Amino acid sequence: MAATRSASSVPQVASKRQKVDHHVNGNGTAQVHSNKRCPRGQGPIRIGGASGGFTDRQRSILSFARDCDVDVIIGDWMSEMTMEWHGVAKNDDIKKGLSNEERVGMFDPSFMGTLTPALRHLEERNVKVAVNAGASDAEMLASLVQKEVTKQGLGLKVAWIQGDEVFEVVQRLLKKGEKFENVCFGTNLEDWGIEPITAQCYLGGAGIAEAFKAGADIVICGRVSDAAPVIGSAMWWHGWDRNSQFDEIAHSLIAGHLIECSTYVCGGYYSAFKSLFDGCEDIGFPIAAINADGTFVLEKEPNTGGEMSVGTATSQLLYEIQGPQYYGSDVVAVLEGIEMIQLAKDQVLVRGVKGNPPPTTTKVGITARGGWQAEFHYYLCGLDLKQKAEWTEKQIRKSIGKDVEKYSLLKFSLNGWSQEDPENQDVATVDLRIFVQTKDKSVIGAGNMVGFQRSCMENFLSSCPGASIENDLRQSAPKEYFEYWGALLPQSEVSHSVELPWLQKSIPVPPSTAVKDYGKFYDTRQWSYETTEPVDLASFGPTTRAPLGYVVLGRSGDKSSDCNVGFFTRHDDEWDWLRSLMTIPRMKQLLGPEYNGKDIDRFEIPAIRAVHFMLHDHLDRSWGASSTYDGLGKNLCEYIRAKHVDMPNLFLRRGRV
Repeated sequence: MAATRSASSVPQVASKRQKVDHHVNGNGTAQVHSNKRCPRGQGPIRIGGASGGFTDRQRSILSFARDCDVDVIIGDWMSEMTMEWHGVAKNDDIKKGLSNEERVGMFDPSFMGTLTPALRHLEERNVKVAVNAGASDAEMLASLVQKEVTKQGLGLKVAWIQGDEVFEVVQRLLKKGEKFENVCFGTNLEDWGIEPITAQCYLGGAGIAEAFKAGADIVICGRVSDAAPVIGSAMWWHGWDRNSQFDEIAHSLIAGHLIECSTYVCGGYYSAFKSLFDGCEDIGFPIAAINADGTFVLEKEPNTGGEMSVGTATSQLLYEIQGPQYYGSDVVAVLEGIEMIQLAKDQVLVRGVKGNPPPTTTKVGITARGGWQAEFHYYLCGLDLKQKAEWTEKQIRKSIGKDVEKYSLLKFSLNGWSQEDPENQDVATVDLRIFVQTKDKSVIGAGNMVGFQRSCMENFLSSCPGASIENDLRQSAPKEYFEYWGALLPQSEVSHSVELPWLQKSIPVPPSTAVKDYGKFYDTRQWSYETTEPVDLASFGPTTRAPLGYVVLGRSGDKSSDCNVGFFTRHDDEWDWLRSLMTIPRMKQLLGPEYNGKDIDRFEIPAIRAVHFMLHDHLDRSWGASSTYDGLGKNLCEYIRAKHVDMPNLFLRRGRV
């Protein structure tokens, strides 16, 4: 925890804006207003995105609170991965009978180091905070924050959100016959074959709005949706009616989606990254200025690397969406009409989002202990790599013998290749990865030349030429892994509330009165189509075989075991070519052996020249149980961009991305 500084040592920062603020309306026109911070509800709310996960840089909240022109700072410290970790750990502590005083808080341990240095600046400049950081212990984290506030002699009020921990609700509904079908592939939870031990649902932003209305300065959330802190902040600021103003709320949902992953929207993971090398070691954090009509302008933290452009914003928009409809607990946003306009350097106007009523359900993530896994790596070098891998696999399978029946998964994968006339030995070396999973820990053993490790190593002196083993054998010892099940839970079953300790008060947050039944599964509620009036590909002139990514940008990500990938172009003629080229059959062709035979959906966003695909059940379960390198789906897009197509020479002459 950072040391507390005396008041005299803290630089005094003016509470007014440091520059003239241009309020950009949804029609793209600008209005100039006072250089003082706008009172609530007057002008846009300026929201800074300070974190996209527990690994993000810790300077973020301090930088926003001290140096930037923002009204609210939001951040996301959670993922399906952390839901598994923290939920299982809390369950274990409860089983041990530990009291709250004895337990370690099940939230990101680095969070306080990010927040603490900023507290004094938050109070001095009247900047509020709403963070998705409480994981499985939002109350405990809120209490810790309040103690630090008191320690620094400040008057900030800390609220917290509860209702996301729904394991008992899931158990009760299972007994009543609820099936909890998996949103990716439809199987019932009772057929999972393993025992659920924890469950968290995704709350919306309405509770955060209520907390701010009640006077909270800092709102600590557990598993609210990634965009909920932005939605709740905008609802509070503009006073939107959550039961009717769906276009406005839908825009804030997309604003939240764009900035909740922090620097992703400012150049992180951007296909055109080569143009952003200057300053890449300090890519700036994003700001969304959301107007009363919901339209918003994206900006970037000043004097930092990266950029805020239509390209970087499009890249982030296409990340982890499910189809033409983006579902949240507060609203459903329709994406097909979205527009992005570059107003100036590092300023992008976003408009054209349509909103529909929220669904009757919300997503629930259910976690179970999956078993134990381990891996072993051989490094093969030089010529005849496939034959060398086959030689090694035959030897290892012989050594495993009948124990193979005790493994739920035994996977050999040869990863990489040796270039022709290799420039050095390392580039001629590839990874043969042996990966196992089992419910029987003993079959793996504890390393130390027993069990799985012994089976992999005992034929080492009989290896093929150019084979070596890793020098760190810890990966071949058993490691527990968790399975994740995504399903839907009726919002009416969730006890969503805002806790206000300084008032000793709790405010219930019921679902919107305008909820709509969209169906059982996410995939049945989306529409999918090929392009209308495709252009004859021959009309673009002579072609050359070249990687798709020489011209096409894109982004991909995971949603449980589903994987999405979106592609976009820089020019209109390239868009006509892209939408005509990238059909569902073409996508299957480019996937090659990665295509698993499951459904693929497709839709378009014409104004940003984008084609989007949803690959159902493409990933190997969830991140925690995945047997692949790409458990988060982040690399699929770059794989497809590396595939060769017949590329019009007209496009290639413009220069590659």
